[in-house]
Amino acid sequence: FQLQASGGGLVHVGGSLRLSCAASGRTFSRTVMGWFFQAPGQDRDFVASIRWTSDIIEYVDSVTGRFTISKDNVKKTVYLQMNSLKPEDTAVYYCAASSISGRRAGDYEDWGQGTLVTVSS
Repeated sequence: FQLQASGGGLVHVGGSLRLSCAASGRTFSRTVMGWFFQAPGQDRDFVASIRWTSDIIEYVDSVTGRFTISKDNVKKTVYLQMNSLKPEDTAVYYCAASSISGRRAGDYEDWGQGTLVTVSS
């Protein structure tokens, strides 16, 4: 099972980016897809999650109303649309897959390589 994240970059405050995470391999064994972010010197923290087979979606409070997680089951790809970006959103963003459900990094078994998002003021 592999995850390939892309879409990071440099944007100004208030700008938007869309991250993508393409899954390949035995995707049926991973029912939940999540996005995490990790700022320098900080822990890897939960951003959002979505399930392949239902409409259950979760967000951390700090991104609610600004970020939208979505999926394309045919393409096996999960997206994170990030709007109204703030300097504090600057981090490496990771996609991850889990066979259970949760908001802790330890709940996720597979990880993509990370993509850097930089928001300049």
